[in-house]
Amino acid sequence: MTFHPVPTRLVVMGVAGCGKSSLGQQGAAALGLPLLEGDDFHPAANVAKMRAGVPLSDEDRAAWLDTLAQQLASRTEGVVLTCSSLKRRYRERLRAAAPGLRFVFLQLSREQARERVAARPGHVFPVSLVDSQFEALEDPSGEPGVLALDAMRPLPELVAEISRWVRSVPAPGDEVRA
Repeated sequence: MTFHPVPTRLVVMGVAGCGKSSLGQQGAAALGLPLLEGDDFHPAANVAKMRAGVPLSDEDRAAWLDTLAQQLASRTEGVVLTCSSLKRRYRERLRAAAPGLRFVFLQLSREQARERVAARPGHVFPVSLVDSQFEALEDPSGEPGVLALDAMRPLPELVAEISRWVRSVPAPGDEVRA
């Protein structure tokens, strides 16, 4: 039985190194949806700060989140977005733009995140910023429309879990229409 009267808009979220991009790509393909890589929408000043090892502030993220919210709002046919979405207010900003928005929260330890980020030479995000991500993270478990997954599970298992969830659990706000 399908509970999806509206197309799915989904954010793959978590700290740096959790696998947002990999899961986003494969999850979007499995769901037949376009992918938006959130990092592609950072202004040049944010990219320069990250490359220099300077954590982004809420002010740095504000315009970026507004852009991502606009992208979500315009993708009424459905979309998968990769975005750290570390704080509840960031997630609420995105939810306001896209009613029924879902989040897949990829969980891993600081040590696992450091190892993964260190294995990405030349990436815009250095290992030195991993701790700032964990300090900013407000766990979304328990918020509506959130699926928390162990980021260390094999990618095919994660994709299958997301597909099952999207196809069998109504999006927030859709329960009454299901």
